[in-house]
Amino acid sequence: MGMASALVYAILLYVCIISGGAIADSQNSTNGGISRPTEVRIGALFTFDSVIGRAVKPAIKLAVADVNADPGVLSGTKLTVLMQDTNCSGFVGTIEALQLLAKDVIAVLGPQSSAIAHVVSHAVNELHVPLISFAASDPTLSSLEYPYFVRTTLSDYYQMAAVATIISHYRWREVIAIYVDDDYGRGGITALGDALAKKMSKITYKAKLPPGAGRTAIQDILMQVNEMESRVYIVHVNPDSGLNVFSAAKSLGMMSSSYVWIATDWLSAAIDSSVHANSDAMENTQGVIMLRQHVADSGIQHSLLSKLNGLTRKANSTSLSSYSAHAYDSVWLVAHAVERFLTAGNEVSFSVNQNLQAVKGSNLQLDSLRIFNNGDKLLEKVWQANFTGVSGQVQFTLDRNLIHPAYDILNVAGTGLRTIGYWSNFSGLSVAAPENLHSAPRDSSTSNAQLHGVIWPGQTAEKPRGWVFPYHGKPLRIGVPLRTSYNEFVMQDNGPDGVKGFSVDVFKSAISLLPYPVAYNFVLFGNGLKNPSYGDLVQKVSENYFDAAIGDIAIVTNRTRLVDFTQPYTESVVWILEHRTNTEFRGTPRQQIMTVCWFSFSTMFFAHRENTSSALGRFVLLVWLFVVLIVNSSYTASLTSLLTVQELTSGIKGLDSLISSSSPIGYQVGSFARNYLVEELNIADSRLVALNSPSDYARALELGSGNGGVSAIIDELPYVEIFLSKYCKFKTVGQVFTKGGWGFAFPRDSPLAEDLSTAILTLSENGNLQRIHDEWLSVRGCDTDDSNISSNSLSLSSFWGLFVVCGLACAIALLIFFWRIFCQYSRYNNQIELEPEIVNRPARLTSIKSLISFVDKREEEVKNALKKKPNVSQQTKIGSTEEQSTLPL
Repeated sequence: MGMASALVYAILLYVCIISGGAIADSQNSTNGGISRPTEVRIGALFTFDSVIGRAVKPAIKLAVADVNADPGVLSGTKLTVLMQDTNCSGFVGTIEALQLLAKDVIAVLGPQSSAIAHVVSHAVNELHVPLISFAASDPTLSSLEYPYFVRTTLSDYYQMAAVATIISHYRWREVIAIYVDDDYGRGGITALGDALAKKMSKITYKAKLPPGAGRTAIQDILMQVNEMESRVYIVHVNPDSGLNVFSAAKSLGMMSSSYVWIATDWLSAAIDSSVHANSDAMENTQGVIMLRQHVADSGIQHSLLSKLNGLTRKANSTSLSSYSAHAYDSVWLVAHAVERFLTAGNEVSFSVNQNLQAVKGSNLQLDSLRIFNNGDKLLEKVWQANFTGVSGQVQFTLDRNLIHPAYDILNVAGTGLRTIGYWSNFSGLSVAAPENLHSAPRDSSTSNAQLHGVIWPGQTAEKPRGWVFPYHGKPLRIGVPLRTSYNEFVMQDNGPDGVKGFSVDVFKSAISLLPYPVAYNFVLFGNGLKNPSYGDLVQKVSENYFDAAIGDIAIVTNRTRLVDFTQPYTESVVWILEHRTNTEFRGTPRQQIMTVCWFSFSTMFFAHRENTSSALGRFVLLVWLFVVLIVNSSYTASLTSLLTVQELTSGIKGLDSLISSSSPIGYQVGSFARNYLVEELNIADSRLVALNSPSDYARALELGSGNGGVSAIIDELPYVEIFLSKYCKFKTVGQVFTKGGWGFAFPRDSPLAEDLSTAILTLSENGNLQRIHDEWLSVRGCDTDDSNISSNSLSLSSFWGLFVVCGLACAIALLIFFWRIFCQYSRYNNQIELEPEIVNRPARLTSIKSLISFVDKREEEVKNALKKKPNVSQQTKIGSTEEQSTLPL
C-alpha cells in the first residue's frame, strides 16, 4: 500500500512538474464551488527575435500589466502570461505549443505563423483551448475545421481584396505574384486570385520563394519574371526576409520606370520595425505601393505608443505597429471574456483526455495534455466581445472576422511614406479615413476621389502601362484569312508581308502608333479554294495557335466568349439583297403619274374641232402633236412596265418576310451569317445556300428561288457596297437587323488589344482610317457596260431633242408671221399717204394701237384693200368707208 502511494505521489509530482503547477490552480476551487481563482494563466506563442515578435512582446506585457492594474476587470484574479519562443521553426513551434498547452493555460495568444497555427489548431480543438492569433492571416484558418481559432488581426481575404481593387483602379489586367511557399503565402495568393477574377484580372505567373530563400535564389526567380510580359508584381512574403526581394530587384534594374511593385502589409511592418527602419530599406523600395492595417487615430493609441517608446527606448517612433495594437487588444479580449466567464459562474478546471489515454506504448507522456472543461463557454464569451481597443472596435462578424476591415495605402517616396488613400470593405478606395465614412453615404465626394497621386519607381508620376513585350520573345504569329473573294479587304501578296488589303493596312498603321516596338509575322489561314471559316480562325487564337488574328472578322457574341476584340475599325451592318425591279427604266411613280397626266391633258387640249387654216399654224401644230404623241406613248409604255414588274417581284420586304417564307437564302462562305440564321433566327439549314464570290451572288439572284438560285442573300455592309457597285440591278431591302463591327482578335486579357483599340481610335480621329478606306474601298458608280439601264431610262430630259424641234418650229413660224405682218402694214400705210384728198381720212397709223388694230384685221380684207387703184369718186367712198371702219380705233 505504501509503495502504491509512493508511486501515485511520484506520478502526481511528475505531472505537476510538466504542467507547471496545476495542483495549485485546482486548490483555488472549493469543492466544486464557484469562487474565483486567484490566478488564471494564458500562453503566448511567437518568435521573439522577429519583426512581429519585437513588436508584440512589449505590447503583451503592457496589456497584462494594465489588466491587472484595472479593478474593473478580473477583480481578485491575477492574469499571468506564459511566453514560448517558436524560433521561426514550424517543428519547434509545434513542440513549444504542446509544452505550453501542458501548463493548463485557458487561452493561447498567437502564433504569428499561419503554418504553426494550422497544426496547433488541431490540438486546441481537442483540448478546448481558444487560440487567439494576432498575426496569422491565412484565410483558410477561418474554416469551420478550426472552431477554436480566433483571429484578432485581419484576414488576408480582405487584404487581397484591397490589392485587387488597386489593380482594377489602375486598369491592369495581369499581375505576377511573388510569394513565400508556405501556408501563409499560398493562402494569401489563392485569395488574391479569387479577388482578381472578380475584377476581370488574373495572376499570369506565381513565383514561389522557398522559406528562408537566399539572395541567389531570389535573383534567379526575379530574372525569370523579368522576361515575362507583366510588369505588375505583388509581393507577399515574410517581413523578416522580404526586404531581400527589393534589394535583389534593385540590383537587377527592376526598380526603374515601367515597373509596378505592390507589397502586402509585411513591408509596412518591416519598415516600422526599429531594426529595419534604415536608409537602405527606404532606398530599395522607392516607388513601391504597400498596405498597412488601418489603426484609427485615438487617445488610447497615443497612450500605448508613449508607453512602448519608454519600454523599448524608442523615443523617436511616431507610428504604432498594427501587430502591437492587435496583440495588446488580444490580451484585453481574453480578460473581458474571462471576466464574463467567471461572472456567469463557470469554473476553471481540467480533465484527462480519454483519447490520449487510449494511446498505448508512447513515451511522450501525452497524458499531461488535459482538456479545459469549460473551454467552449469561454470561447463563446470571446465571440461575444464588443469593446473599443487600440486597433479600433473589437467585435466579430458571423463569419468570425473582425468588423470594419480597413487598410492604409502607402507609397514609399523620398525618405518617408505617403498615405495615398485607404481601402475598406465598406467604402472601397477612398482618400478619407474609413471611420469617417461609416456614417456617410458611399457616393460622397471624398470617397469618389479614390486615391491620391503616386510616385512610381523611377521617380515618375505617370502611371506605368503594367506590361511590356518580353525581351527574348518571339515575333507574334498573326493569323490572316486567305480569302478567295472580296480581296479588297485582305489578299495574298508577293511583298515582304505576304498579305495586303484594307484590314492589313489598318493593322499596320495602328501598330505603328504604339509606344513600343512589336515584332510580328503574318500567317495565312485557309486552303485558297474558298473563304476560310472565321469561327475556326478565332478558335485558333483562343487556343494560342495564333497570337492574334486580323482581317474582316465580325465581332459577334459567341466569338467574344473566346477572345478579346479591339475597337471596331469599320461598321458591319447586315442587309438583305434581292433582285432589283429595274427602277432605272423609269422615274419615281409620282413623277411618272404626274408626267403621264400632264401629257394626257396636253393631248386633250390640242384635240380641238376647229379647222386650222394658217399654214404656219398647221405646221406648228403638226410638230407639237408629234412630240405629244411620242412622249405620251413612251410614258404610257413605261408606266405599264412599272405596274407589270411590281407584280413580278419576290415579295421579300425585310427580315420578317424572309423568315416566314420558304425561299432559299444565300450567305457568304466562312461568314458568321450561317450560324446566326440557324441558331438565332431558327431558319432551317436546308434553306441556306453557300456562295463564295460576287459573281455567285449575281448568278443566284438572277436565277431566283424557283430555278436553283436564291430569293435573297444575307451579308454585311462592306461586302454589299462592293457588290452593288458592280451589279446595279440588285438592291437592299428591309432594315438593319444586327450591328457589330470588324475588329482584330487577341487572346483573352491580352493588353495589346487595349492599346491597339486606342491606336484605332487615333487613326479614326486623325483621318488616316478614312484615307485607308478610300484607298481600298472607294465605291465606283455603275458603268453603262454593266447593263442597258441608262440607255433605256425615260424622263423629261430624254425628250430634249423633240422639245428643241418643237421650239424651233414655233420660233420659225412666229418669225415668218411677224415678217409678213410688217410687210403688209408698210404697204397699207404708204397707200393711205398717197390719197390726201380722201374726206375724213384717218391719221397716219403710227401708234402701237393702230398696229394692233391692223393685225386684228382679217387677212382677206387687207389683201383687197391693197389691190384697189386710187380715184376721186372711189376716194370719197373709201374715205367714208374708212372713217366708219377706223373710228372705233
